[in-house]
Amino acid sequence: MIAVFLANGFEEVEALTPVDFLRRLELDVKTVGVGGNVIRGSHHISVVCDMTADALSFEDLSGIVLPGGMPGTLNLEKDETVLKAIRYGFQKELLVGAICAAPSILGHMGLLKGRKATCFTGFEGELEGATVLSDPVVVDRNLVTSRGAGTASQFAFALGEKLTSKERVSLLKDGILWR
Repeated sequence: MIAVFLANGFEEVEALTPVDFLRRLELDVKTVGVGGNVIRGSHHISVVCDMTADALSFEDLSGIVLPGGMPGTLNLEKDETVLKAIRYGFQKELLVGAICAAPSILGHMGLLKGRKATCFTGFEGELEGATVLSDPVVVDRNLVTSRGAGTASQFAFALGEKLTSKERVSLLKDGILWR
């Protein structure tokens, strides 16, 4: 299961685009509410999550996605279950995706040392130990990072390629008239 963590103040486009596109690829994706079942985004869109963080079983994880947004990123970083899941994901070399401000969480945890990453403008200094790039999406082994809401589709495509194949993502792009 790919867990997309949602905390109050998350950026809706950065969260729901990957959820939608990965589900179109027939992947098992669950929205995981941090602090409750109904989570309100930074633009006041409420999402009823598939499960709450306290119900998450790490053994079921095949990937983790961290949307950005403020104060959503700060709320993710304050949650011990989210931090444990991230550590578990890195330890098991699961796919870990973070977009916008969310890569800062990984930097603060010391997980970006020797890695390439990107983030929203102004958060570069928070990516401790990373080689920071300005590309819309950066893939470094099991880590996928992206810049913000405007790159959410590219982020979702990169996640999809890591979890399935370029061919399946190409079919997805055709199906949504991406090209």
